[in-house]
Amino acid sequence: MTNELEFLSREVVRGRLSRRDFLGRAAALGVTATLANTLIGSAARAAGPVKGGILKAGMVGGESTNSLDPGTWASQVPYTLGRCWGEQLLEVSPAGEIEPRIAEEYDASPDAKTWTFKIRKGVTFHNGKELTPADVVATLERHADENSKSAALPFVSDFESVKVDGGNVVIVLKEPNADLPYVVGDYHLMIQPNGGKDAPTAGIGTGPYKVVANEPGVRHVGERFKDYWAPDARGHADQIEITVINDATARMSALQGGQVHMINRIEPKIIEMLKRVPGVTIRNVPGKGHYVFIAHCDTAPFSNNDLRLALKYAVDREEMVQKILGGYGSVGNDMPVTAAYALFSDDIEQRTYDPDKAKFHFKKSGHDGSVLLRTSDVAFPGAVDAAQLYQQSAAKAGINIEVKREPGDGYWSEVWNKQPFSMSYWTGRPTQDQVYSIAYLSQAEWNDTRFLRPDFDKLIFAARAELDQAKRKEIYRQAGVMLRDEGGVIIPMFNNYVDATSDKVGGWVDDPNGELMGSHALTKCWLEA
Repeated sequence: MTNELEFLSREVVRGRLSRRDFLGRAAALGVTATLANTLIGSAARAAGPVKGGILKAGMVGGESTNSLDPGTWASQVPYTLGRCWGEQLLEVSPAGEIEPRIAEEYDASPDAKTWTFKIRKGVTFHNGKELTPADVVATLERHADENSKSAALPFVSDFESVKVDGGNVVIVLKEPNADLPYVVGDYHLMIQPNGGKDAPTAGIGTGPYKVVANEPGVRHVGERFKDYWAPDARGHADQIEITVINDATARMSALQGGQVHMINRIEPKIIEMLKRVPGVTIRNVPGKGHYVFIAHCDTAPFSNNDLRLALKYAVDREEMVQKILGGYGSVGNDMPVTAAYALFSDDIEQRTYDPDKAKFHFKKSGHDGSVLLRTSDVAFPGAVDAAQLYQQSAAKAGINIEVKREPGDGYWSEVWNKQPFSMSYWTGRPTQDQVYSIAYLSQAEWNDTRFLRPDFDKLIFAARAELDQAKRKEIYRQAGVMLRDEGGVIIPMFNNYVDATSDKVGGWVDDPNGELMGSHALTKCWLEA
C-alpha cells in the first residue's frame, strides 16, 4: 500500500493525477486525508520546485496606511510582502533553529557580548548595488537610534557599537545576550542600501522579488529578481501578488474561485466546511500566536489595577477557545508565553473565569458605569464574536462592557495602540526576551498596554544578561507573574495558525513562526505543473 501511494503521490506532483483522485484512492486504502496530503508534500519536495507562473495570495491584514519601511510593519500584509523583497542577517527556521541569510556565519565571545557576523559576498540589491558590510551597519544603526520609531528599537537598544571589520560586522553589546542571533533575525531588520537612511520606504532589498506595484490596502506585486543570490531555494514563481481581502467570506470565495492560490486566517467556524471543498487544503499549525484584549495602564479607568483584575477574571477562557477557535488553540494566562518557550515555568497558577472575584475587584476599583471595548473583524478571526462573548461573561459579574465595532481600514493606525481598550493579536516571537521586549518594555514603540514599569524592565534586562539558565528561568518567572497580575494585557487564548491553499501550490512546509509559513509561503512555494 505504501509503495502504491508513494507512486501515486509522485503522479500528482507530475500533474498526471488530480489531487482529488489521489485522496479518493488513499481513503479507499484507509489512509487519512492528512497523511495523504503529507505524502504529496513529501513527493513535491523530492521532485524539486517548479519555476514560473504568478503565485497569488489573498490576505487580511493590509490597509491604506501601510508603508514599505520595515520599522513600521505591524500587520500581516506588510511583513509578508517584506519577506519577498527583503532579508535579514539571520533567520529562524520552522524547527526554531538559526539559519544564515545575509550573514553566512556568526560567532560570539565567551561572555556573549561581542558578536561577529561574516557578511555574504555576491549579494545584490534590487537597484544593482552590491551589498556591503557598511549597509548592514547602517541598517542596524537606523533601527537602534534612540529617536527611531522602529518597532525593533527595544531589541537593538543595548548595542554599544556596530562596526565594519573587513568582510565582517562586529556588534558589541552593553550587556551579554545569548539570544542575539534571534534578535537580528527580526523581520523589521531587513537590510537596505545604506540601511534605509536615504529612502526607508523605497522597498529595495536583496530578496527574491523586487516590488513592481505597491498599492497599500489594495494590491502588491513582486517580480522575480534575476540577480537573486539563492535562486534554487526561493523565488520560484515569475511573479507574486498579494490582494488585500480583509473580509473572511470574500477571501474564501477568492480561493474557491481560483482568483488566489492561498489565504491566511481561516475563520475557525468555517474550517470544517472548507475541508470539504475540492482542491482546497487546510493548513493548521500550532504556534506562539495569541489573541489579546489590551488596556492602557496609564489611562483612566484602566490605570486602576483592580479594574484590570476584574476584567481578567471576567473572561471565560475555556468558552472562547471552544467557541471562537473551535478548539484550534489553547487557554491563555494573561502572559504572552507558554510551554512552547524555553525556560517557561509551568508552576504559575492558571487564571480561570471567576465572576465573584471579578465583581469583588470591580467594586474595589470604584469604577461606576460601562467599559468601552473597541474591536474589528481584522483584529483576529472571530474578534467581534469574541467581544460579544466577553460582554456576556462580564455581565454575570455585574460589569457592563460596551462593544464598538470599528472598520478594518485604519484599525491598526487609528485604534490599536491609540485607544485605551481594544482587541489585537500577536504572532509570538522565537524567545521570551523578544516577546517581552517588543511589547512590554517601557521604551517599546509597541507597548500597546502602556505597561511602564522600571522594575519589569530591570528583570528583562537581567534575564537577557544572565547566562545561567536556571537563574534566567527564575527571572522570567518573576516577570511573567508581574505582567499577569499587574499588566494591562488580557490573553484568553493562544491560537493555531490556520491558512488554506489550493491544490496548485507545491512546497508547503508547516512553520510555527507565523501565518503562511511564517510569512515565507510566497517565496518558498511554487505552482505545480
